[in-house]
Amino acid sequence: MKKHIKKIIIIALLAIVAYGVYHFFMKEKPTFIVLQTDKVTEGDVTTEVTATGSVQPVDEVEVGTQVSGLVSKIYVDYNSQVKKGQLLAELDKTNLQEMVVNATANYQSALNELNYYRQNYERQQKMYNAQVISKSDYEQALYQFNNAKTNVAQRLTTLNQAKTNLGYANIYSPINGIILSKEVEEGQTVAASMSAPTLFKIAKDIKRMQVEADVDEADIGQVKVGQRVSFTVDAYPQEEFSGKVTQVRLSPTTTSNVVTYTVIVEAENPDEKLKPGLTATIAIYTNELKGVTIVPAKAMNFTPDIDLLMQYYAQKDINAPMPKVQHSKGKNKYVWVVNTDGSLAQKAITIGSNDGINVQVVSGLSVGEKVATNLQSNRPQVAEGEKNNDDSSSPFMPKRPRRDNSKAK
Repeated sequence: MKKHIKKIIIIALLAIVAYGVYHFFMKEKPTFIVLQTDKVTEGDVTTEVTATGSVQPVDEVEVGTQVSGLVSKIYVDYNSQVKKGQLLAELDKTNLQEMVVNATANYQSALNELNYYRQNYERQQKMYNAQVISKSDYEQALYQFNNAKTNVAQRLTTLNQAKTNLGYANIYSPINGIILSKEVEEGQTVAASMSAPTLFKIAKDIKRMQVEADVDEADIGQVKVGQRVSFTVDAYPQEEFSGKVTQVRLSPTTTSNVVTYTVIVEAENPDEKLKPGLTATIAIYTNELKGVTIVPAKAMNFTPDIDLLMQYYAQKDINAPMPKVQHSKGKNKYVWVVNTDGSLAQKAITIGSNDGINVQVVSGLSVGEKVATNLQSNRPQVAEGEKNNDDSSSPFMPKRPRRDNSKAK
């Protein structure tokens, strides 16, 4: 019996010791208030507008034909280098040559008629002056002579047009460049109607390309000619290309109620990596400031919780009144500066450009001043199991036996 009582006393003592050890190590930690700060420095502020666009040649010409006919010969292909005036293709000339022959014959016939009516007019004029014929006979001869002259002019115009059309059967390159596309094949019939059908597309110089980018209406006001641009294309995702804005077009484009404006960016392409049609993701640097006074953007958005600030003051033994909170308006903003005694105070500043990371300080702060960016408590989170009473959470205390559901089934 005594042995059994002794065993119970030992178990109880061990439980008490375990309970004390557990609460010694697991007791709630004190709460600390942490103030995060940053210094006012000199640095760069760069603002940018992003957009997507398509790579295109700076100068691109569509070569067409002004006459209908059968394509009899093509002398170039895709990527062919061509010179200005070089023969690219020919249309079948059979019908066009016949038109020239017929127009020439008609013109010659008109000339013969003109000679006849000129001689007739000259005779009638002499006879009229000699009062041999009537005035009406004279006027009839004059009328026939004038009609013959008009007919000659018309037939000459027709002949010249036939010769011109025959010349159109030869398709020449209007510029030095490279063939981007060939829209026809030999044996194909082309029909010239109101607009000339396109046979070839020629790029003048693919060592200089341009990006036609669509910029959102909310950003277009920041974009100006001459601004620096960097961009990437999917074909070379690790390579960055550079260019500059050369044109901001005034005509808007509306797609699904989204208004955009076309911005032209020219870029050098010495290695000819940029190919027509590539999709480009561009960044237009709308403002680039070097060596200006800057403050972290997060300092602009910080406002301390007054309760936490009171605890922080008490923690640091800071004897200072609670500051009044002022609200920012326009370019006039407020930041929280850290005084020499550790207290916080709002300070009015004037800001300039903001790139989302740093903000330019125009006035109100000096390099080296310390600004607050965050104030938070590091009180540890209490786990759900630790919210129960100490006895039930102690690993050394006896616990109620659980019901074995497997046996109950």
